Amino acid sequence: MKIIKAKGARLKAQNYRLVFWFKRSISCVLCFALVSCTSTIKDAESYNPFISKMVTTHQFDESELNELFQAVEIKDDILKKISSPAESLPWYKYRKIFITEARINNGVKFWQENESALTAVEQLTGIPAEIIIAIIGVETSYGQKTGNYRVIDALSTLAFAYPPRSKFFLSELENFLLLCREEHINPLEPVGSYAGAMGMPQFMPSSFRAYAADFDNDSHRDIWHNKGDVIASVANYFVKHQWQAGQAIAIPVEATGENYKTALTKDLKPDLRLSELESLNLKISRSLPLNTKVKLLAFEQEPFGQKPGEELWAGLDNFYVITRYNHSPLYAMAVYQLSQSILNKKGTFP
Repeated sequence: MKIIKAKGARLKAQNYRLVFWFKRSISCVLCFALVSCTSTIKDAESYNPFISKMVTTHQFDESELNELFQAVEIKDDILKKISSPAESLPWYKYRKIFITEARINNGVKFWQENESALTAVEQLTGIPAEIIIAIIGVETSYGQKTGNYRVIDALSTLAFAYPPRSKFFLSELENFLLLCREEHINPLEPVGSYAGAMGMPQFMPSSFRAYAADFDNDSHRDIWHNKGDVIASVANYFVKHQWQAGQAIAIPVEATGENYKTALTKDLKPDLRLSELESLNLKISRSLPLNTKVKLLAFEQEPFGQKPGEELWAGLDNFYVITRYNHSPLYAMAVYQLSQSILNKKGTFP
């Protein structure tokens, strides 16, 4: 098995020709729709500079790029969805989406069906199998919901028609075209989420190029269909973000009084020593090395009466690593709790 640190290989200019497979003949109705959308894209202030960069920096063919973007559509529903992500929900609602019996049982089934690859990857990388499985479970329900938007439509919509994140999505669009050339993929074919995340692990194009792995050494990184590649890619992502093998992830905390609230901040990196927890009247439920740093996290519970309750946790370095996959403490806690539920049920599952 080979875990790949993807490199943006620089090829000679004569080898830089992007081949498009999309059909040139389309119906008049579809043609009208595409022309309308194309006008929106080409009128965007960032369109011409983007094309120029792809041609100058990466030696793409300008006429081929312009022809490609004639077949790209701006999706209004993507612009609506990007404004209301699930992470805006309180924890007790967010948790109900991801910690379900079906998702736990399907996680155990995924483990049973892919035990060989999971065992090999865990032994090589130190990333627990249950964490890899939980990531795939939270992201796409183990490949059942990988998205139904063409990736190029999603990225173009957000790059050219969503100014608040235009810079980020222009970069992802650039990486998408590069990975299509590197992997010999028709850029009009891959589908993914409304944000352009791809495959079973929902990698953005830049993450694909940096972390996707070739588990079976077939010189192709397939995160859509190849379960070994998917498992190895998720593990590689955590390895590159400095997962600490054998370290705890998150530990419950008990509070006396409300002094702890001064330590609740938006930053997710561990910043409190154990002695500082004690000074805030916080008690951690298990012993840790004295030099350990943690991040104090509060998760909103379902309200009883008029006031919502809070559940306190100490997130360690590995919890922070999970937030590198998705920069949300809700996401990381869902992954952690799902992983533990899968692990606990695996031994009793028929």
